[in-house]
Amino acid sequence: MPQIPQTLHELSVGQLSARSGAAVSALHFYESKGLISSRRTSDNQRRYSRDALRRVAFVRAAQRVGIPLATIRDALAELPEGRTPNRDDWARLSQTWRKELDERIEQLHRLRDHLTDCIGCGCLSLETCVLSNPDDISGERITGSRLMPERRRRTDTD
Repeated sequence: MPQIPQTLHELSVGQLSARSGAAVSALHFYESKGLISSRRTSDNQRRYSRDALRRVAFVRAAQRVGIPLATIRDALAELPEGRTPNRDDWARLSQTWRKELDERIEQLHRLRDHLTDCIGCGCLSLETCVLSNPDDISGERITGSRLMPERRRRTDTD
């Protein structure tokens, strides 16, 4: 892993990429989403402050546990301008995110448990399908995968 001299206060996008392990394209994406910021040199090159390393690490750790980027951005926006997230910030935010993750895990367990009901179906046209129609709005009127009532076909006798 490339070492960054302590006297270097700003990093190029390549240096930030090498040190953080994030692709340059990911860093540009993070910047476009307001997760990190840079300044431009007179040659229009991006320069990131050293605290961007911690912000990128924070973003990547949160992403690994399934936190959406919009939620991460909102969390970073709560921090005073220019301050990087620290251990206390992570502890506070991860406690908040824990409930959301527990709910998602429970939802995935329910989906897994109901998946076996659809294995023999193929078209998900079971009378009660919690996967294709979880709120089953139309289930009281019709069953199966039909969403539109069939039209009566004209026959030769009509």
